[in-house]
Amino acid sequence: MNVYTTDKIRNVVLLGHGGSGKTTLTESMAYLAGVTSRMGKVADGNTVSDFDKEEQKRQISISTSVVPIEWEGVKINLLDTPGYFDFIGEVEEAISVADGAIIVVSGKAGVEVGTTRAWELCEKYNIPRMIYVSDMDIDDASFKNVVEALKEKYGKMLAPFNFPIRENEKFVGYVNVIQEKALRWEGKEVREIEMPDYSKDNLAEYRDTLMESVAETSEEFMDRYFAGETFSEAEIRAALRASVCDGSVVPMEMGSSTLCQGVYTLLDDIVKYMPSPENRKMSGINTNTNEIFEANFDFSKPKTAFVFKTMMDPFIGKYSLIKVRSGVIKADDVMYNTNKNQEGKIGKLYILQGNKPSEVSELHAGDLGALQKSDASTGDTLSTKATPVQYPKMDISTPYTAMRYHAQNNADIDKIAQSLAKMCAEDLTLRVVNDGLNRQTLIYGIGDLHLEVVVSKLLSEYKVGIDLTKPKVAFRETIRRNSDVEYKYKKQTGGHGQYGHVKIRFSPSGDDQAPYVFEQEVVGGTVPKNFFPAVEKGINESCARGPLAAYPVVGVKAVLYDGSYHPVDSSEMAFKVAASQAFKKGFLEAGPVLLEPIVSLKVTVPDSYTGDVMGDLNKRRGRVTGMNPIGGGKQTIEADVPEMELFGYCTTLRSLSGGTGDYSYEFARYEQTPADIQEREVTARASKVAEENTED
Repeated sequence: MNVYTTDKIRNVVLLGHGGSGKTTLTESMAYLAGVTSRMGKVADGNTVSDFDKEEQKRQISISTSVVPIEWEGVKINLLDTPGYFDFIGEVEEAISVADGAIIVVSGKAGVEVGTTRAWELCEKYNIPRMIYVSDMDIDDASFKNVVEALKEKYGKMLAPFNFPIRENEKFVGYVNVIQEKALRWEGKEVREIEMPDYSKDNLAEYRDTLMESVAETSEEFMDRYFAGETFSEAEIRAALRASVCDGSVVPMEMGSSTLCQGVYTLLDDIVKYMPSPENRKMSGINTNTNEIFEANFDFSKPKTAFVFKTMMDPFIGKYSLIKVRSGVIKADDVMYNTNKNQEGKIGKLYILQGNKPSEVSELHAGDLGALQKSDASTGDTLSTKATPVQYPKMDISTPYTAMRYHAQNNADIDKIAQSLAKMCAEDLTLRVVNDGLNRQTLIYGIGDLHLEVVVSKLLSEYKVGIDLTKPKVAFRETIRRNSDVEYKYKKQTGGHGQYGHVKIRFSPSGDDQAPYVFEQEVVGGTVPKNFFPAVEKGINESCARGPLAAYPVVGVKAVLYDGSYHPVDSSEMAFKVAASQAFKKGFLEAGPVLLEPIVSLKVTVPDSYTGDVMGDLNKRRGRVTGMNPIGGGKQTIEADVPEMELFGYCTTLRSLSGGTGDYSYEFARYEQTPADIQEREVTARASKVAEENTED
């Protein structure tokens, strides 16, 4: 592929609901641009962008693919993203380096939740967008219904650039609104035909919308518009480009990706109306001077690049995908990784078409490329040591769906850890947490499908198997009353024996953050000072697994006030054992209770779903603490909910809100567990307690 300058580059991300046709549109564009000699199909598993085995098996996109194509002397970097919400991290990585977006909407399914999510992402990142209505070759697809539904949601900024012509319920051509021409497909060519009568009303309506948009670009145009003058095609296109780039107009186009109809026009309009990177601002921090570095995709400034994605492929190795943000990066350049404080040669430069690398000599500011076997991680900045620059990391969703995992074969434990580390480097929404207190390893993802795919990939790509189970809840044990106990440990085995005698008062310490508070009030040396640390050690070790249900103990105050010792048989071990046995006895006499973790939950849903969500939270023993409107017809519900009740909440919330809900939570505090749950948990953990007692 040729080297392209910044003004000849378009970075376009494809967004939309799962199944709306993004991958098929990518395939159609690649075919028309000559990247492939024949069109692949999602169902056949032979598309350019869905190259992963999991994607081919499930027939959905799981990761973002970059497919660069050349069109009319311009390089279009297509970023084909997943439509399923479990893979939102891939979308966020892609949109962080895109300069424009195409929101794909199925003409048959209409506006879906994923369409709204895509629009919200474009608003969040301030990205100009176009709407492409796919599936127009299907009988019951309706372009007009999609236009009306989107206009109802987002207003007059939507401007159809073309609309379909049907004959005998078949998609045969389209009307170009700017040129006011009707065109019919004949093979791969189009020819102008007479405008059908039924299209004239739609043309008048859509043309008025376009002319209003053009008129609003300047006072001169506004005056001419009100004077009844017409605009030339060149004036219309120039005005529309400015309006599309600033987001005040959103073009709507349509076609059939499977038949490659309407896609040629879409590619032309990407070149004509979508902004090149030079139109966008970008800044970082010069870490030498702490001044702002205005990169702005200027090829004349010091070279910098941002790593927006990492690919780990068992066959082709590791690739770090970059976007050049200033300067011109060439093969074998020496680059400085600001995040890792490392300098080194980058080696060869590549562009990836799906998973097929092609070597290039240089990449200009604004272009997307790849480095092989680089030490860089996603979110790192590459620059020069003379001008070290750091860009902020992209905003990636936090995973909240957790499962406990077990190796199917204990011999694979190390291999599983290494494989998961590679997958976490590739996917920032996947996290592995070693929960030592509860003796479990947790894996966090965005949703159940996300974790299901992880398990499947471990088996197919890394040849290791894991099982997922419900995570253990991090209960704690404490006491609510006081107790006063003594314990005498006496053991005679011939020769020196063992003797330790303690009297200890137990009470709540009032601090649920610390396991215990130890004090001594021994008078007269009944327990020598040199045994105090042994007594505290016995209490400390007993707090690791409590006597009630073998959970960690918190909030206990222990006061050693008396005891006795033997001048020969007493030892640190004897007093440690005596203290631990006294702890168990005293704890169980002091009104032991289980504490459960409570989280502060925030749920964001459209107004119409707040009642259902709040009703569900009540069933989960949640206490709603507030509701805050956040605009866009949405509310954020704040509630305190027991963590154990949130298992499976992601799936439930999507079901309750039609996929429109989002949630986040963080640990807040511990509260006493209701009696019925405590009884159930103590019964379930009886074997663990017995095991502890046996060990003693």
